Amino acid sequence: MLIYPDINPVAVKIGPLAVHWYGLMYLVGFAAAWLLGVYRAKHSNGVWTKAQVSDMIFYGAIGAVLGGRIGYMLFYDWSNFIAEPLEIFKIWQGGMSFHGGFLGTMLVAFLFARSTKKSFFQVADFAVPLVPLGLAAGRLGNFINGELWGRVTTMPWGMVYPQAGPLPRHPSELYELFLEGILLFIIMWFYTAKPKPRMAASGLFLLCYGSFRFFVEFFREPDPQLGFVAFNWMTQGQVLCLPMIIVGAALMIWAYQRKVY
Repeated sequence: MLIYPDINPVAVKIGPLAVHWYGLMYLVGFAAAWLLGVYRAKHSNGVWTKAQVSDMIFYGAIGAVLGGRIGYMLFYDWSNFIAEPLEIFKIWQGGMSFHGGFLGTMLVAFLFARSTKKSFFQVADFAVPLVPLGLAAGRLGNFINGELWGRVTTMPWGMVYPQAGPLPRHPSELYELFLEGILLFIIMWFYTAKPKPRMAASGLFLLCYGSFRFFVEFFREPDPQLGFVAFNWMTQGQVLCLPMIIVGAALMIWAYQRKVY
């Protein structure tokens, strides 16, 4: 049995200004995406430029943060949002939805594609390998915040979270860090190292992320304000991942049938 480490969620405090680790993890994620994107642009035979990568990451960050926060309030905390609408601005407290952030970045990708005269999937396929390290950083931020812990377990690596009671729980944030972050990055980076049919990379990302998240949800404590939302075992996260898995598989099949590069 492990004890959750006593980590101050505030990294730096200067007077009334407090910089939280959770926010810094977002910056780490966006910086990693930019560095990886610039590297890939140099090997794109002029299809992508450093300036385009910078613009894509900047607008993608806006879409991810706004979409993530709005998505959380709509998907996971609707009643609180109705009661206290200003809660939507308290990003430093946590409460970000990947699925909301994903929808936000998809909207930004569509607008960015139009402005650069690229196709949507040309942008999406380029972007998806850059995302997982940011997801890993975000899950580390969740762990530092002591939130999104797992269900009670008897496994020797079970962790006691002070805010969750005396029983050891799965450190589900770390499971997600490994699966949705590190493992997904390895899969996407090496898969896209050589040209693949248009839409295939986007499809693989949806399929893998949806499957990994669906799996980890069996170990993660359901959101207390929602509990199980279907069949007395399915969580909101699993419900939101099902369309990703289906669409991802369909995109990959379609991509390899069309074979458009």
